Amino acid sequence: MLARVCEELLSSPENASAGCSETIQHNKIHLSKKYGLGKIPSDIELFLHCPPELIGRARMLLQTKPIRTQSGVAPIAVMVPPRACPHGRCTYCPGGPGSVFGDTPQSYTGKEPSTMRAIRNSYDPYLIVMNRLEHLVAAGHYPGKAELIIQGGTFPAMDKTEQDGIITDCLKAMDDFGDLFLRGEQPDYAKFKAFFELPGSVKDEQRGQRIRARLLELKEQGVGRDAAGTEEPDGRSNGIADSSSPLLREQRRNETAGVRCVALAIETKPDWGLLEHGLEMLRQGTTRIELGIQTLYDEPLRLTNRGHTLQDSRDSSRILRDLGFKLTYHIMLGLPGVTKEMDAAVFKDLFNNPDWMPDSLKIYPCMVFPGTSLYQQWKRGKYAPLTTKEAASIIAEGTRHVPDWCRIMRVQRDIPSFLVEAGVDKTNLRQYVEQERRDKSIQSRDIRDREPKGKHPESITYRTMSYEASGGVEFFIAAEDTTQDLLLGFCRLRLPGQELLPELKGAAIVRELHVYGEAVPLGDEGVFSGAVQHRGIGKALLGLAEGIAREHHKQKVVVISGIGVREYYRRLGYNRDGLFMSRGI
Repeated sequence: MLARVCEELLSSPENASAGCSETIQHNKIHLSKKYGLGKIPSDIELFLHCPPELIGRARMLLQTKPIRTQSGVAPIAVMVPPRACPHGRCTYCPGGPGSVFGDTPQSYTGKEPSTMRAIRNSYDPYLIVMNRLEHLVAAGHYPGKAELIIQGGTFPAMDKTEQDGIITDCLKAMDDFGDLFLRGEQPDYAKFKAFFELPGSVKDEQRGQRIRARLLELKEQGVGRDAAGTEEPDGRSNGIADSSSPLLREQRRNETAGVRCVALAIETKPDWGLLEHGLEMLRQGTTRIELGIQTLYDEPLRLTNRGHTLQDSRDSSRILRDLGFKLTYHIMLGLPGVTKEMDAAVFKDLFNNPDWMPDSLKIYPCMVFPGTSLYQQWKRGKYAPLTTKEAASIIAEGTRHVPDWCRIMRVQRDIPSFLVEAGVDKTNLRQYVEQERRDKSIQSRDIRDREPKGKHPESITYRTMSYEASGGVEFFIAAEDTTQDLLLGFCRLRLPGQELLPELKGAAIVRELHVYGEAVPLGDEGVFSGAVQHRGIGKALLGLAEGIAREHHKQKVVVISGIGVREYYRRLGYNRDGLFMSRGI
């Protein structure tokens, strides 16, 4: 019956294009009554019952949470198992082994979506990634390009063998999933639905056990990829049937996989983000570091038992930038020892002091959780957290100082408000921030505010901004539609202040190259009409970066490439150069 509803819904001339969600919902209600359904079916239910010939249209009209892939890349968060931090526990941290919420990853309560997914899958990285990819495809997304985000504490502090095992399992899940289901312009939905027994209920425990057993068998055996591999342009074997490590084998598989890891992000603290840690993260394929600097003041770092100093934050930022990493700062407002005026000043200093200048921000107002040292201080009247209104006001005012080249990724932790004893008590803080901005006529030009988000570009103009950061010089090269004020893509080029590796001698570093648009199959011109990706913007941005490098008398351009983007750079004349891709200029 749902197949008939889906066919009739998609055939309706009223649903002529994406973005007509109100019309689709109205028609769903009408068809549910017409066919006597007990309830209105969800978009995912309809999508999974869609006739094969209508899949393309269904992906356009029924895709669930399109924002998940509007940036062009599907995010996959993987929570690591609970581990204690080497320095102890921060006074505000709600998680970790033996917390009031149970054994949870550091700084998490166990009630966040990514943590609950990890718990359901026994913290097995392979199962977590497979589960996430299953959900993305079932919701109508094409996760051919993915950013892997490792969460749950200071990853470099874990045992190195365990670190490598986690990343290996994540990559293997991407490689296996791609081999099975994503080898064309559309996923192999028939095979996908048969494997995951879809449509099916998440409450069906026997179904879950069967799928889990199937996946664990796949994890151990592989899926029979061609073991001969390919050959690097320099003649080095790129095969997977050799004596190299499991991590290296899966990295090589992923270079041409159906689900490519185009970015890998790792969370760490500044004292675990120095040169030895940076080199390990490079080897593992990391491209972005989420650096928990938390504040620009030393005293609150001491008061909260953070385990690092402000100088550690400066040193880490410089080292990681000069290795090519993108930097996302975690900033926590309302910490003990910090006034509202001091918090407001943080935003000014972040983008005026060249010691900082982060590429992106995650802003977390400090909240009080039971079982923490901060909770005891709050109970004694020694600490007062920011309220929702105060936090929204400080963040809204702070956005005045955020430049075109920075992206505000988050303004709040993804923690249910009922777990919070004091502090921000709303889970939609960003909406309060946006309302504050409207009330005060505050304009923001951060990257997130100017992403296309489904809009079609009318023209393309290229613009370059430069600024000093961490002892070097940064160039932000933007592809823009100035008529609609859209950012279509950008390139971050760095002239490093120090050459930390032989392959960086005489080099300018491309730290990021990103083109926005709906995630589509690699090499495809776009499943959706008007998709920004694959229009040559990336190649043009890279060419401009190479020109700037020549002007500054550099001998080559080095790229910190995501594992799954290496083939793209090879097509543009770049080859492996140590832990990077490079090209002489």
